[in-house]
Amino acid sequence: MATAEAIFRTGLPRLHHFDPSFNCSSSLLSVNPADGRSRRSRRNHGSKALVKCPAKVHARRGNTDALSFGRINKFAGRQDSSRCKCQQQSETFGSDGGSGGMSIPVFDVNGGQEFALQQQLKPENGNVAVGGNGALMDGNGTATTTTDGQPKGSSSNPIEDEAWDLLRASVVYYCGNPIGTIAANDPNSSTVLNYDQVFIRDFIPSGIAFLLKGEYDIVKNFILYTLQLQSWEKTMDCYSPGQGLMPASFKVRTVPLDGDEDASEEVLDPDFGEAAIGRVAPVDSGLWWIILLRAYGKCSGDLSMQERVDVQTGIKMILKLCLADGFDMFPTLLVTDGSCMIDRRMGIHGHPLEIQALFYSALLCAREMLAPEDGTSDLIRVLNNRLVALSFHIREYYWIDMRKLNEIYRYKTEEYSYDAVNKFNIYPDQIPPWLVEFMPSKGGYLIGNLQPAHMDFRFFSLGNLWSIVSSLATVEQSHAILDLFESKWEDLVAEMPFKICYPALEAQEWRIITGSDPKNTPWSYHNGGSWPTLLWQLTVASIKMNRPEIAERAVELVEKRISRDKWPEYYDTKRGRFIGKQSRLFQTWSIAGYLVSKQLLANPDSAKILVNDEDSELVNALSCMIGANPRKQRGRKAFKQPFIV
Repeated sequence: MATAEAIFRTGLPRLHHFDPSFNCSSSLLSVNPADGRSRRSRRNHGSKALVKCPAKVHARRGNTDALSFGRINKFAGRQDSSRCKCQQQSETFGSDGGSGGMSIPVFDVNGGQEFALQQQLKPENGNVAVGGNGALMDGNGTATTTTDGQPKGSSSNPIEDEAWDLLRASVVYYCGNPIGTIAANDPNSSTVLNYDQVFIRDFIPSGIAFLLKGEYDIVKNFILYTLQLQSWEKTMDCYSPGQGLMPASFKVRTVPLDGDEDASEEVLDPDFGEAAIGRVAPVDSGLWWIILLRAYGKCSGDLSMQERVDVQTGIKMILKLCLADGFDMFPTLLVTDGSCMIDRRMGIHGHPLEIQALFYSALLCAREMLAPEDGTSDLIRVLNNRLVALSFHIREYYWIDMRKLNEIYRYKTEEYSYDAVNKFNIYPDQIPPWLVEFMPSKGGYLIGNLQPAHMDFRFFSLGNLWSIVSSLATVEQSHAILDLFESKWEDLVAEMPFKICYPALEAQEWRIITGSDPKNTPWSYHNGGSWPTLLWQLTVASIKMNRPEIAERAVELVEKRISRDKWPEYYDTKRGRFIGKQSRLFQTWSIAGYLVSKQLLANPDSAKILVNDEDSELVNALSCMIGANPRKQRGRKAFKQPFIV
C-alpha cells in the first residue's frame, strides 16, 4: 500500500510559479527521461509549469492542506529566507492601498514589470492596523471600518458591509498573492468535501465584484494562474482530454519541501474532473475564463494582459477545443450531463442552453480580444461562421411562446424532405401538461435542450438570462423572457430568487432521469431549487434591456432574509421557503452575487463590461440564412483551411 501511494505521489506533477524570464515563444517543455515517467512533451504557454517556488518555514505545519482564508499565512512575515524565492517587490491589493501594512513580495505576473502586493498581517500586539483593502483591523483581525475608511456600521446598508467582510474572508492566497475565493467558508461545517477549493465558475461573481470595486489584482492573478493550469497534463484512466480544457477547481496545498524536513512549499492542485463527483469535465470553465478576461480588460483598462502571448495562446486553445470538427449536424456544443453549473445528473446531456449561451458569449469575447497575426484570420473565419449558425439555430429552434407551442401541437411527424417543418421529428405528445398552464399569453423563453425527437421544455434560468446578456436571443425574445419572469414571478421567484430550473422532476420521472439522486429531490438543489447567486445574472440582463426594476424587486426579496439565514448556497421547496437541506452556509457566490447586483444597480453603466451587443454583420448573415433554400447549399464542399494554434 505504501509503495502504491509513493508511485501515485511521484506520478503527479506539481505546479509552481511563473518564471518571468521564461521566453513565451519557447513553449515546449522537455521531459527528463530520468524521472521514470513516460510523458508527452506538452505545450506550455508563457510559463514553466514545473518551476519550483519553495516557501521555506522554520517548522513544518501540522496541516499540509492548509489554506490561507482572507489573510496571508503566518509564516509570510518572516525574513527573506522564509519567503518564496520568486517573490519580488510588492503592490497593493485593495481599493486605496492602505498605508502602514507590511509589504509582502510577490512574483511578477506582468512578464517583466515588477509589482507588489501589500497585505497587512494580523498584528500580534492587539493594536489596530490597516488592512490591504484599506479597512482598519483590530488585534483579532476584525475590520473596524469599511473599505472606504468609514466606521463599521456607518453604511446605510449593513448587509453590504457584512457581505464585503465575508467575501474578503474567503480570499485564498498563494505565496502571498490573492488568487481566488473558496466556494464556501462555513466555520460550523464538519464535512468540507471540495468546498474549500477555488472553482472557476464560482469565482466569476467574486471577480466581477472586485473589478467593480477597483481591486484588479486578484482577478489578474486568478486569470494568469488558471492559465498555467490549462497546460497541466490531465489524465483519467490512461486517457487525456483536449489540452485547452480549464480545470473545474484548484486548491492551494502546503507540502513538505523535498530534502528538507523543516521547510515546506505551496503548490496548486487542480481538478479537471478526475476527482469530481461523477468524473465530469467542466465544459463551462474555459468559457467563463474568456468572459472574465474581457471584463477585466474593459474594467481595468489594462488591455496589455489580453495581448500577452501566453494569454492569446490560452484563448486559442479553448477555441480549438470548442470549434473542433465532429459528427454533429448542429452548431451547438455537444456535452455530457453535469458539465456546467448543474454538475449532477439532471437530464441535460446533449445541447443544454446554458452551455450554448456561454459558448456564444465566449466566442464574441474571444473575437474581440484576438490579436491580428498570421493564422488568426482563419480562426476568425471559423469563429464567425459558428456564431452565425449558432445564433440562427438557437433563435429559430429553441424559442417557444404561445404561438410556437401551438405550432408544435399541430406538427406532422415522419417528414422526409429538405424543407420539412418538423425538422427534428418532435412528437406533439411530448408537450407536458404543466407547460400548457405555465405559458403566458405574453412572454416566452428558450427551451433547455434540443435533440432529434426530443425537446426539453424545462425553463433554465441561467441559460435564458445569459442569452439576453450575450445577445444570443433577439431584442424581442429578450424582452419576452423578462415578461415571463414578471408574469410567472410566483413560480420562478416566490420568496427567494431564483429557480435554477422549472419545474422540478418528480415521482417516476425523477427516479429515471436523476437515478433517484437524494440531493436532487424535487424542489431542491439543481432540481428546482432557488439559488441566490443567479441574482447578478438577472441584474445584468435587466439593466441591458433597460428594465432594472425587475432586478431591484429581486434584491429587495433577498435582503429580507439572506443575511439572517447566513448566506445559504440554495433554498428548498416550491416557493423557496426553507434553507436547502444540504446547503452550505456562507456560500461565496451567494455573497458575491448579491454584491455585484448592488454595484450594478448603483452604477448601471458598469454592466457594459459583461454585455455583448448584437453584431449587425451577424444580423445580416442571419437574414440571408432565413431566406436561403437548403437545396442550393448542397454539393461538393470547398477544402477548409485548418487554423493553427
